[in-house]
Amino acid sequence: MTRALFPRRVTREELNSLVDRAADLIRTAVDYKFILVLLFLKRLNDLWKFEKQQAVQRLVKEAGLSEKEAEKEAEKEVYHAFNIPKEYLWDEVTRSVRDLPEKLATAISEVAKLNKELQGVINRVDFLEFARNQENRELLRQLVELFNKYDLGGEEVSPDILGDAYEHILMRFAPEKAKEGEIYTPREVIKLMVEILDPKPGESVYDPCCGSGGMLIISHLHVAEKYGEEETRKLFLYGQERNPEIYAVCQMNLLLHDIKNANLANGDTLDYPRFRDNGKLKQFDVVIANIPWNQDGYNEERLKKADFRERFILGYTPQSSADWAWVQHMLSSAKDNGRVGLVVDNGCLFRGGAEKQVRSKIVEKDWVESVILLPEKLFYNTGAPGAIIIFNKNKPPKRKGKILFINASIEYIPHPSVRRLNSLSDKNIERIVEAYRKFSDITGFSRVVDKNEIIDNDYNLNVTLYVMPVEEVERIDIKKEFSELKELEKEREEIGKKLENYISEITKAIGG
Repeated sequence: MTRALFPRRVTREELNSLVDRAADLIRTAVDYKFILVLLFLKRLNDLWKFEKQQAVQRLVKEAGLSEKEAEKEAEKEVYHAFNIPKEYLWDEVTRSVRDLPEKLATAISEVAKLNKELQGVINRVDFLEFARNQENRELLRQLVELFNKYDLGGEEVSPDILGDAYEHILMRFAPEKAKEGEIYTPREVIKLMVEILDPKPGESVYDPCCGSGGMLIISHLHVAEKYGEEETRKLFLYGQERNPEIYAVCQMNLLLHDIKNANLANGDTLDYPRFRDNGKLKQFDVVIANIPWNQDGYNEERLKKADFRERFILGYTPQSSADWAWVQHMLSSAKDNGRVGLVVDNGCLFRGGAEKQVRSKIVEKDWVESVILLPEKLFYNTGAPGAIIIFNKNKPPKRKGKILFINASIEYIPHPSVRRLNSLSDKNIERIVEAYRKFSDITGFSRVVDKNEIIDNDYNLNVTLYVMPVEEVERIDIKKEFSELKELEKEREEIGKKLENYISEITKAIGG
């Protein structure tokens, strides 16, 4: 197979362009997860080679080994982040076109067996099944040749660059996959939530429906930026995801971002929460999620059979929507001084019935700290605006008995790449976060509401009931407008005189 003799280090722009070309190649022929796995495997290969090169240099210099001895020694598992026998490295596996799918399938299977963190992660795509026809075998060859153009190892290719490329693929396919039920939360929305919840070194962050891992990754980046990369080692990340394929995507995403200390679990959180502590539900400092909006099927009968049914002590949810079951799970998973934030459909803020029963009890307990109305068209799977609810079971004294409502419905910019969508700019995020921190009234934007007013409104948390944006009224300069009007009148008179002259001349000509 054709490959560059000396593949060069890749820049962020080049790698994003590379995965764009890969996406154009596959179109609808294969699931986008094949690109994710190929990117991941190529990174493992190039990282392994870089680690070997570094080890050889140390062994020659410090241990006095010959170049040949050091080469052999440096292939051992102890010198590498992942245990990959040489025969299963990308370079060896992709050397021949003829049996490429078969070798890839074997290598993936063996590498997954040798590395616990890769089991159920890289071996969820079936290259043998995909390559049953000649067209797909050729497509696979082209994809491999694309990735062969660059070296994805070494110090110059940072996890940020690789992670961005991985996120770029997810975002590229998000509109299409949204139709199939996959949820991709815009990174700007996550950044807003993380800024508000403000995870710190020494704390734990938990996402009970973690999807591709955005909440956990941005929490990690938040701590790295605010406290330094070393401090991220003291941040403990936990996530659970029901869909096994998305769980695999999440694992690869975290590893490509060089996040190796995350604890991920596969399974249904509402039925079987995986994180436990001495037989009890594990509790965390920060609980954050974009829950599946209006998820059906979790009625009283089902939730009574779930593990830790005491999570739902405030009430069971209707068959049509599990929103408040998710809220109760997240509140039960938070420490007494923990912070909870989730994205919800606006309907759960004001719907009646069983949902109102749960909502009213949470309002009475004074756990709702803030409700933020988001702009419309932020999400790939719906044009609905959505809202963020921030819960705090231990509010500061000044916030007790009060809820801050923020109407951020007009805080947006056009999406940079998807015409029909909107996005949040850094300035938009900064304004919302600042309003949350100040916890005060801002005309047309935020309002602090006494709990009793909410009770009087039948526990309705709909933001527009409490604060509406002020429409900008255009100021009119009367003197200027009058002056312009006189000029227009003067022009009209001149045009009228000219027209009269033309008509007079035409009349004379016809009469003559």
